Amino acid sequence: MEKWVYGGSGLGRTDGQVTLVPFVMPGEQVRVEPVKQKTGMVEGRAVEWLERSEARIEPACPYFQKCGGCHYQMAPYDMQVAQKAEILREVLRRVGKIEAPEKIETISAEPWGYRNRSQFHFGPQHSLGFKASGSDRVVDVDKCPISAPLINDALKKLRGLRRDKHFPRFLKEIELFTNGEQTMVNVLSTEGSRGVAKGFFDWLGLQIPGASEGALEYAAAGEKFRVSHKSFFQVNRFLADEMVKCALEGAEGKTALDLYAGVGLFTLPLARRFEKVTGVESDGSAVRDLEFNAERSGVKAKALRLQSEQYLENLTATPDFVLADPPRSGLGKAVVKHLVRLLPPRISLVSCDPATLARDAAVLVGAGYRFEKMTMIDLFPQTYHIETIVLMVR
Repeated sequence: MEKWVYGGSGLGRTDGQVTLVPFVMPGEQVRVEPVKQKTGMVEGRAVEWLERSEARIEPACPYFQKCGGCHYQMAPYDMQVAQKAEILREVLRRVGKIEAPEKIETISAEPWGYRNRSQFHFGPQHSLGFKASGSDRVVDVDKCPISAPLINDALKKLRGLRRDKHFPRFLKEIELFTNGEQTMVNVLSTEGSRGVAKGFFDWLGLQIPGASEGALEYAAAGEKFRVSHKSFFQVNRFLADEMVKCALEGAEGKTALDLYAGVGLFTLPLARRFEKVTGVESDGSAVRDLEFNAERSGVKAKALRLQSEQYLENLTATPDFVLADPPRSGLGKAVVKHLVRLLPPRISLVSCDPATLARDAAVLVGAGYRFEKMTMIDLFPQTYHIETIVLMVR
């Protein structure tokens, strides 16, 4: 195995064919059983280790390699962070044909118990846990080491309550979101799309504080945010402050634009720096939270419920600073085209997918932007996911 690649696998070669294998370490030699074959590439699984890496450690979770959540628990954490930075560099070069800065900064924190939001699936025989990788089979789990303590407390209580005759048997997927004091329970899917009565959440609330709440108060970056049950919020409870600090580095001027603003994690701090700030968000629940959060905090920020491309197509005045935190699909052609038309002096991109970051950044580089700073902030330890904050200037 030569190296890790984005997606969680190790890359090696067999008779000239690229071979992708999960749960291996660079430098290891393994015997592989093919699982899927394409032209010039084999996806397989390791069935025998002929040579193991001296860096390999014992995974901390008994469900590692069984549930589909983690990918790197067999590696020391400092190695995970360093390797992710190199994977980011490689993806930018391969997908975007652009070079990362000579130094990619890295920010990390506690690699366990960091998730404030986790989804669990209900399976047969009272099983409750995560789906196995590439399968609908539910892996029954008692505890998730990367989830916050209150999420694991709620999971334990749910397992007990599920045996009660009042527990709805048609639940398929549930989400737990905690602010460190309360845990909100969201039903994500049910059999036949059946609805769940409010009484169920009130009943859960007797055992799980916060379960019946429609929103939680979340403190981050010196601000307080209302986060409703359908609204997005960053999942790493240790790194929100660092994330905001990094994304707003060097942000100055009179006007700022926050695209894909969510409940205002970046909008509120921006409004304390700029005279005029606009937060653009397409999700109705998040926009209502953003409006509430801005008004309560006393800052002047305009919240608009629009797709980012809809807002930008009618914008003629160039903002001094643009921050964008798009979904995994990235900015996309329309948004990048409008940014190139407007040419703001500084752009801060917050990306959760290096491939779409490479695609979007390549167009901006071609339009005269350069990387001032690139930071890999490890929001998802033990997994292959890579969060990147890129500061670009003309």
